[in-house]
Amino acid sequence: MQFNREQLLDAYRKMRTIREFEDRVHVEFSAGGIPGFVHLYAGEEASAIGVCMNLDDRDKIASTHRGHGHCIAKGCDVDGMMAEIFGKEAGLCGGKGGSMHIADLEKGMMGANGIVGGGPPLICGAALTAKTLKTGGVAVAFFGDGASNQGTTMEALNLAKAWNLPAIFVVEDNGYAESTSSNWSVSGSQLGRAAGFGIPAVQVDGLDFFAMYEAGKEAVERARNGGGPSLIHAKLNRYYGHFEGDAMTYRGEGEVERLRIEADPLTYFRKRVTEAGLLENSQLDEIDSSVKAEIDNSVVKAKAGPMPLEAKLLTDVYVSY
Repeated sequence: MQFNREQLLDAYRKMRTIREFEDRVHVEFSAGGIPGFVHLYAGEEASAIGVCMNLDDRDKIASTHRGHGHCIAKGCDVDGMMAEIFGKEAGLCGGKGGSMHIADLEKGMMGANGIVGGGPPLICGAALTAKTLKTGGVAVAFFGDGASNQGTTMEALNLAKAWNLPAIFVVEDNGYAESTSSNWSVSGSQLGRAAGFGIPAVQVDGLDFFAMYEAGKEAVERARNGGGPSLIHAKLNRYYGHFEGDAMTYRGEGEVERLRIEADPLTYFRKRVTEAGLLENSQLDEIDSSVKAEIDNSVVKAKAGPMPLEAKLLTDVYVSY
């Protein structure tokens, strides 16, 4: 695996952007400035970035209710995202989608999804389109350990294999399906489930950008070359509650604090590239500062922006063909 310095800096910038974005949304939601529900992705950055750095404009992704990180990884505009979360007219969906339904079809981001297990069937459609039109594109579904127990996910795995679709299923297992430990709520294993459908699968340390990139690269190449679907089981952690306001009484005392110290994908990345002499700490510090300023600016613009007009309420409801 060979990365040049520009690629490494880009990977770190994108992961830092997700972290800073989510930390700031946490603060703004706590202050009462953001409407609706919010589910944060902080702690899982290496998964989205590692996989999506293998994708291009031909490719589509489907997300979950925890979708901000996937949006950023697929190249969505941060200002448009922040405006959307604040419910403003300048948002990616005109302020009508909010956090749980944020999308940008022009970037191949098919949307965050309030339906648990809603993404896997969607990528079968996107993958079938790519296969039929011979675009060379692939479709990726990110979903959690809870969604892995949904019938929609099982049906999507079956369909993807039966039709040999260029589809990739990424299980982001953060240990809790809302508040239920995946250690006893998921029977068998994710790899065993994939094997039941004849789908190649691998378990990866989701904290390790490089491991996630390699797993994503192999799956994407297989899909592009007609090899059909793959499954990646990423073991990772989330730092915030299932939703903003979640008291997290189901987590052990000091668990999150320990994870922030011992299991931070950004810290792992920084340590690895600096010890190998690939990047300097000063370069990464500069990114930290510039990203913080970028997110600060996006919040200022979002707060100052106008709300959607009432006349726009019923637009974007149905597609006109």
